Amino acid sequence: MKAIRRFTVRPVLPAPLGPLAELARNLRWSWHDGTRDLFRDVDPGLWEASGGDPVRLLGAVPTERLAALAADDAFLRRLGEAADDLREYVTGVRWYQERQAGADGELPRAIAYFSPEFGVTAALPQYSGGLGILAGDHLKAASDLGVPLIGVGLLYRHGYFRQSLTRDGWQQEHYPVLDPNELPVSLLREADGTPAQVRLALPGGRALAAHVWQAQVGRVPLLMLDSDVEENDPGAREVTDRLYGGGSEHRLLQEMLLGIGGVRAVRALCRLTGHPEPEVFHTNEGHAGFLGLERIHELVREGADFDAALESVRGGTVFTTHTPVPAGIDRFDRELVAHHFGPAAELPGIDVELVLRLGMETYPGGEPNLFNMAVMGLRLGRCANGVSTLHGKVSREMFQGLWPGFDPEEVPITSVTNGVHAPTWVAPEVIRLGARQIGRERTDRALSVGGSERWDAVADIQDGDIWLLRRELRAQLVDEVRRRLHVSWRQRGAATAELGWIDEVLDPDVLTIGFARRVPSYKRLTLMLRDQDRLMELLTHPERPVQIVVAGKAHPADDGGKRLIQDLVRFTDDPRVRHRIVFLPDYGMAMAQRLYAGCDVWLNNPLRPLEACGTSGMKAALNGCLNLSVLDGWWDEWFEPDFGWAIPTADGAATDDHRRDDLEAAALYDLLERRITPRFYEHGPGGLPDRWIEMVRRTLTRLGPKVLAGRMVREYVERLYVPAARAHRVLAPDTAASLAAWKTRVRAAWPRVAVDHVEASAVGATAELGATLALRVRVQLGELTPDDVEVQAIAGRVDPEDHIADATPVPLKPASGPDTEGRLLYEGPLALDRTGPFGYTVRILPAHRLLADGAELGLVAVPSEGTGEGAGVLMR
Repeated sequence: MKAIRRFTVRPVLPAPLGPLAELARNLRWSWHDGTRDLFRDVDPGLWEASGGDPVRLLGAVPTERLAALAADDAFLRRLGEAADDLREYVTGVRWYQERQAGADGELPRAIAYFSPEFGVTAALPQYSGGLGILAGDHLKAASDLGVPLIGVGLLYRHGYFRQSLTRDGWQQEHYPVLDPNELPVSLLREADGTPAQVRLALPGGRALAAHVWQAQVGRVPLLMLDSDVEENDPGAREVTDRLYGGGSEHRLLQEMLLGIGGVRAVRALCRLTGHPEPEVFHTNEGHAGFLGLERIHELVREGADFDAALESVRGGTVFTTHTPVPAGIDRFDRELVAHHFGPAAELPGIDVELVLRLGMETYPGGEPNLFNMAVMGLRLGRCANGVSTLHGKVSREMFQGLWPGFDPEEVPITSVTNGVHAPTWVAPEVIRLGARQIGRERTDRALSVGGSERWDAVADIQDGDIWLLRRELRAQLVDEVRRRLHVSWRQRGAATAELGWIDEVLDPDVLTIGFARRVPSYKRLTLMLRDQDRLMELLTHPERPVQIVVAGKAHPADDGGKRLIQDLVRFTDDPRVRHRIVFLPDYGMAMAQRLYAGCDVWLNNPLRPLEACGTSGMKAALNGCLNLSVLDGWWDEWFEPDFGWAIPTADGAATDDHRRDDLEAAALYDLLERRITPRFYEHGPGGLPDRWIEMVRRTLTRLGPKVLAGRMVREYVERLYVPAARAHRVLAPDTAASLAAWKTRVRAAWPRVAVDHVEASAVGATAELGATLALRVRVQLGELTPDDVEVQAIAGRVDPEDHIADATPVPLKPASGPDTEGRLLYEGPLALDRTGPFGYTVRILPAHRLLADGAELGLVAVPSEGTGEGAGVLMR
């Protein structure tokens, strides 16, 4: 019989156990093993049954057990220590406060961090993959460092789907209903106790209301908007039903609620709690881009004009792009966006055409009728970045059309390489080994804050201890795989009598390779299957066998990805190899933590350069797992032969996709056969694989400090948040209005700006290193003045096509007023400071003290054909 209504009955904790509720509601328990140990000891059986979720645990503990704990002095002493430790953690001075004390108020008072998903813990399933896990790690690292962040997202009532398999290996999706009252969240409430609400106006007089749920991630509040509100009509209630679900309008409404509603939720939090108002807004991927429009609307309501408000908002906005392919960006039809803004819908104080102007692909190569969320993010963000050095380069090339006339390397998109939150992803056994070596406090600080000197202590750990640890973690993974495989086969319809073989799956003494991620085609889940006979030989080698654990989800609408999973599952079902290779359905955070720790090698074989960063290998590395990867994302940046292997790529050599995959798969097999398995199974005089253990040690000491989310967040603070806060303060309404008016004037006048003539002191086909060339350039500025521009010489080595590489700009100075034709003369010396093919050109850029970059306006004037010497090439 089905209930007609569902609600949650919470236990009443005895007064001495009151701090348990505080500990359960702060998600710091998800990365603090001392707090998890405390909850486990409340009831070990129920802790396992609850999936390690303190809220579910406390909802199931019998009253007799609670009464016994309330009378247990030893437990109460531990409880008091844990509560005191949490209070010190959330209020004490940390890295950010130390910096703030000596920075003369330069650091932002607060930062709002918007993301469509957050992977903080499996107990709060609001994530689908790497973007969400990265966002969760960003919040946790910010908390550890004391960075005053506010997270903003959506609360999806079905989260992301749960995955199972049919008997023939086809992915099935299930969407369990999540009751917020059973999650570690609470409603943000007004002073009178009523739930705080944000509202959006929809076309046709409809409205979209949302409650604001708050999770506490250590020191960081995470706000999640929920449209399942009784006053909404059925369509509006379903806006936050599923992560990345629905059609275009559904996605648009989700992103409007995240961006516009999210800003309103932040304002409500600050009003109700006294939290400092953010000076910086960080847009994590384009999904949250509408937050800039809402902030512009706030200023327009206060009397600013649109352009001035835009400049003010841009000053304090950081935009991070996570995709290296246009297909990964949300794009909407112009008419759909226009329908949802303006007098009859949302943001009525802003002309719809001004809204559209921010996101339309009005640049060479764009589609003029499409509204692009990443383009809006870039136009609204003064600071923009990719998530690895290579991804920054790819992003500059992908978005070059927004800055016509500039080379890709000059496009103002930098990079901050992602990191991972070590306390979340490092196995407790690894932490305990570190604590024995350097002490628990130093270990915790090394994992949270970093510092190579703390990681260097790993060099002193004995080989035997490292190898015993690796075997212990591998054995735990084997047990976990067998348990999950049994559940999976039962879901696929197998009888218990058929499953005796599962007890022999995997071996704790065999080289174990992990591969787990989302399953878009570019990640190439089935590259390992290109030569199945060769793979079988690797798996069943009599002396050096390999075993592989694979997991991953395909998007529900991606039948191509589902077919890849099915192909792999059919191979893993083969009785000849099913004891050596497995596919585990329902990949999530809990499974990932076991995989990263238990594998010896982490495999990653995307199509280069389509992996923006790829952080799974970082998490594995922190557990002593070695990386085997294509040189893409972060591995391209930090790979060294001392701690892993690079899979050679066939870029430019293969004539088609199939040929490329064949070549790269063959390279993968060769590495496994000739280098990786021999090193794992080759034991030295002491009976240990000495060379393998040394690679593990180097992975920890040399990669460990680099891959930390603490390092990443410190870079965001120093390189992006501080400049954004500074610009936010400078661009007060009057200053922003002045800058906006200057930009309008420069854009209008720019068609009449030109380089008329370039001449240089005589030089032949060669010149001596150290010589100086005297440049004279005549320019037309039209209605602009020398104060509005900078005239530059651009010089450097040239390639065979005369493209200047490693270009260095050299400012030229005005030498005389306008001649009879209105031209101005600029002069300057050009030092010939490099040997080899050398060249120069000149250009004119807009110049203003408040511009973030010379390319900001996307305006440049260069010599035309026949303009004097143009670009000369000097040979030595």
